[in-house]
Amino acid sequence: MSAATVWEIEIKRALGRLAVPGDLRDAIVAGAYVPLPMTVDHAVAAARLPLLHRDPFDRMLVAQATVENLTIVTRDLKVAAYGVPVLWD
Repeated sequence: MSAATVWEIEIKRALGRLAVPGDLRDAIVAGAYVPLPMTVDHAVAAARLPLLHRDPFDRMLVAQATVENLTIVTRDLKVAAYGVPVLWD
């Protein structure tokens, strides 16, 4: 579970744009998700991506998937344009 995803969820919750019951950290632990911090390598990779997608959170997820050889779970069709593995939700 990317720290970027947690950050985005918490921002949307604070703005009242997303209802998230309970503590997200507790849910991550209970779900046995492995935390993925944002690193300098991820930041550099995100900054070097072509502007196919302007959402900074999604760009970070693409960079993390690229650097760490991971698959992204998303409904956003723009993410696939980067050529990263995508599992469609």
